[in-house]
Amino acid sequence: MTARTFSYEINRTSTAPPEVLFRLETDAPRWAEWGRPLKAGWDREADEPGGVGAIRRVGAGPVQMFEETVVYERNQRHVYKFARRPLMRDYRAEVTFTPNASGGTDLCWRGSFTESFPGTGPLVRALVGGVIAILATRLARGAEREPVTR
Repeated sequence: MTARTFSYEINRTSTAPPEVLFRLETDAPRWAEWGRPLKAGWDREADEPGGVGAIRRVGAGPVQMFEETVVYERNQRHVYKFARRPLMRDYRAEVTFTPNASGGTDLCWRGSFTESFPGTGPLVRALVGGVIAILATRLARGAEREPVTR
C-alpha cells in the first residue's frame, strides 16, 4: 500500500481585526492565554519574533511538536512545517487572516501531510483537523477579548 497525502481546512470568523489574530497565533508564549490546554514557547527565535526560521514548541505535558516558520507575512499569512520528530511526513500548515466586510477577520487554517504509515492518514487527519478546529475557534474568540493596538 502506498502512502497517501491528506489535507484539512478549518474556517472561522472573528470580530477582531487581522492584526490581532495574527499577533496571537504567531506569538508562542501567548498560546497559554487562548490555546489551553496547549502551551507554546520558542525552541529557536528568529530576527523577528515568530518570523521565518523561528521554531515554535507546542504541546501539552510531555507531548511536544516543533513547528518552523517558513512564510511570515505580517497580519496576513503564517506558514509552518514540522521541524523535528514529525508525526507525519511533509506536514505543512498555512494560516491566513483576511479582513471581511464587517470589520472582522475570516480565518482559514489549512494543512496537508503524507501519512507515515500506509492506512493511518484518515485517523491522523481526523485527529489533527479536530485539534486545529478547536484551536481556530479559541484563537478567534481569544482575539475578540484583546485590545486593538495599531
